[in-house]
Amino acid sequence: MTHIENIKKLFSKNFVESPLLESFEVGKIYLSSGKLVACDPLITNDMQPFSIDFPKGDFSVLLHKERESNCVAYAEIIFSDSEITEWKLATTAGQNVKDLAEGEVFGYPVESGMGCFMDVDTQENLNHLEKKLYHSKGVDFMGIYEEFFHEYFFDENGAIDQYAFLKPSEEHPGTIFAFETGYGEGFYASYIAYGKNNDPVKIITEFIEIS
Repeated sequence: MTHIENIKKLFSKNFVESPLLESFEVGKIYLSSGKLVACDPLITNDMQPFSIDFPKGDFSVLLHKERESNCVAYAEIIFSDSEITEWKLATTAGQNVKDLAEGEVFGYPVESGMGCFMDVDTQENLNHLEKKLYHSKGVDFMGIYEEFFHEYFFDENGAIDQYAFLKPSEEHPGTIFAFETGYGEGFYASYIAYGKNNDPVKIITEFIEIS
């Protein structure tokens, strides 16, 4: 079974039927432009958004954990409850699925153990925050993870959770949904479900293939 066939099997309904997964809604992400970015926010701050336009607004986010390991296997954004008619590999500008060899995918690299979804406007705000902190702290700047992300995942008692919603700008409503990626480092693909009018219904990023 190919990855996309497995995604279709697991996620084409409005619920997931697999004894190997624990699924739960974690909150809502705000997309201001509909240009969605999926990346490791610590290493790919210039990642291109996906080629299609997603709806603007607040949308439900779900995580699906592998029960055995308690690791995040899939991250999902739901845009509508329309019936799904087709699944496609998500691509960015200049990427063509026809150029892929068998078994290859487009996706994003993870080196920090963290992935995210965010609007391209929010990505710009995150980059602006990093530059602002760097210039204000100088040699005391410890990096955007320590300066911004860390407090959402760890406190004095240890780990808080495997995911968090973050706002890099007080003036802009855009949010970053950041989370642990599978078993850690890797290269991860996303898949988009479309309805009968070719509108995006949901997007899934796969970190651990569950079949």
